[in-house]
This record gives sequence, C-alpha cells and structure tokens, in this order.
Amino acid sequence: MASALVRELLDRAILAHRALADLGEEVEDEWTYVNDLHDAWAARLTQLADARGDEPVAAGASDAIDEAIAEIEAIADPHRAIDWLSTFPQVVVLAIGERG
Repeated sequence: MASALVRELLDRAILAHRALADLGEEVEDEWTYVNDLHDAWAARLTQLADARGDEPVAAGASDAIDEAIAEIEAIADPHRAIDWLSTFPQVVVLAIGERG
C-alpha cells in the first residue's frame, strides 16, 4: 500500500479543524476569535500543503493525525473546542515534521 501524501493528511486536518471551529462558534461572544483563529491556521496548513503536498508522510504521521482528528471529533463542548483550535493544528504540523 502506498504511503499517504502530506496534502491528503492536511486536507483531512483542515476539514476537521473547520468542524471544530463550527462547534466553537456556538459561543456567541467568541465568534470572531474562533473564525480568526481558524482562518489563520487554515492558511498555514494550506501553505504547507502547497509546499510539501506531494511528499509522502513519515511513518506514523498518518496514524498520529488520524488519532488527533478522532480526539477532536469526540469534543461536544464548544468551550473545549475553542481550546483545541490552536492545539490541534500544532499537533498536525509537528506530525508532518514542520515547526509552527
């Protein structure tokens, strides 16, 4: 089986991050913060996908990102979702071998 590509993982991460932001939007007073944070991280992840998208991911990176996605998909509390809006993308970036 072929290794996953960086772009594939980042595309999944961006979709999962959007779902997390959608949950965080339920906190009305944080709507602007949630969307600004999502937009900034989506831009960063897209930039990485454009730069490294055709590279195969390192061993274990796909599993790590899938586990992080499963973790955030289990979040039901909008306040907790907001907490993870900056943590989740950093896990993704680290998993693909980048820094912040």
